[in-house]
Amino acid sequence: MAPSSPHDGLATPQRYWAIATLALGIVMAVMDSAIANVALPTIGIDLNTDPALSIWIVNGYQLAITISLLPLAALGDIIGYRRIYIAGLILFTIASLLCALSHSLTMLAIARVIQGFGGSGIMSVNSALIRFIYPQRMLGRGLAINVMMVSISAAAGPTVAAAILAVATWPFLFAVNIPFGIAAVIIALRALPHTPRALHRFDVAGAVLVAIMFALLIGSIDAAGHCEAFVWFVVEAVAAVGVGILMVRREHETASPMLPIDLMRIPMFALSIATSICSFAGQMLALVSLPFLLQRGLHHSAVETGLMITPWPIAITLVSPLAGRLADRYPAGLLGALGLLVFAAGLLSLAMTPVDAGAPDIIWRMALAGAGFGLFQSPNNRAMITAAPLERSGGASGMLGTARLLGQTIGAALVAFAFARIPEHGTSLSLYIGVGFALAAAGVSSLRLFDRTGQTAKSEA
Repeated sequence: MAPSSPHDGLATPQRYWAIATLALGIVMAVMDSAIANVALPTIGIDLNTDPALSIWIVNGYQLAITISLLPLAALGDIIGYRRIYIAGLILFTIASLLCALSHSLTMLAIARVIQGFGGSGIMSVNSALIRFIYPQRMLGRGLAINVMMVSISAAAGPTVAAAILAVATWPFLFAVNIPFGIAAVIIALRALPHTPRALHRFDVAGAVLVAIMFALLIGSIDAAGHCEAFVWFVVEAVAAVGVGILMVRREHETASPMLPIDLMRIPMFALSIATSICSFAGQMLALVSLPFLLQRGLHHSAVETGLMITPWPIAITLVSPLAGRLADRYPAGLLGALGLLVFAAGLLSLAMTPVDAGAPDIIWRMALAGAGFGLFQSPNNRAMITAAPLERSGGASGMLGTARLLGQTIGAALVAFAFARIPEHGTSLSLYIGVGFALAAAGVSSLRLFDRTGQTAKSEA
């Protein structure tokens, strides 16, 4: 299939095949994280390892993604997003095989780190590729499909893990990725567009500094959340700030900096990033604390808890296509603020759930929070991607993923902090903090309505 003009998107049916391979990749990368979380106790017992050490099966994957998103996105600007995505798929598939063949914690942890780098290759340029796959007037719909697939994967992950473990051993949790990975690579080679390439060289030193900065930043947030020795939090936080200052000074005059300070000078982009961090922090505060509310506070079983949380991602899945269409017509600041206000109302209703609440009373609260989040996410992603110049789509795509991971890390750390400081009220405190983050995100989103420098959907169509 010959590639179409990157400015006009791809013609059908190539567009459908291209979005199919992106959907397969994002489903594997997101679902694999959820599957590993559910299977962690089983894997730890089978490998006869300490539970504290087995956490690295999850942490290694997440850390690899976090430190490599921006470097791989920047590399995509230079060698093409298509190559980065396909390389990520291949690496993820090979690493899945290594995970399935692992017979020790060390081997599995290393394979998971490799798998994380593959997942980063998939996620770092995913949104940038959508910008070249869909016509500008339909970009919101393309990004909505991305949001929808992430939600479906997150919702289905625990169920898929339980189903596989019911009939097979844990290595099959990773082996199941292999046929889907091969299919995604074959489709990608035929359907993904060739995109313009930047002329500058890859900044190896900048990539190393970015990786160190985010590793230290995530480590400091995690240390604060888990109430570790204060000195470690201070050391890691100060070191992260120091590396960040060095990065800003080093790349201040660079045309395409590894840390996209050029994009952060664009008000629409910076406000969209801030909105994303606050909203994902609020979402993580809720999703981590809600199982404790449902099981300890309302005395539901683990199975019932899973079923009652499911309306949240289902609502995101249902609302996302509508939000994508609205994003192509109305300002992201307005849609984002409305969605986040609904999200805040949903979190507040969950925080005020009565002790005798039945399943329907819980389900509508979950659905309200999910619907609000679904209304916000696609317009916000569209504003973030389109605010960047076309040749900086990779940097924008990398920051989109980085903002999500940073927000999730902050949210999870705050839950740990709440439970450590006020154990008897940790769940309700986490939800109320989540409401605060959602309202802050709504306020930041509304500031975009006053920005006259950002490009609107109409001006880009």
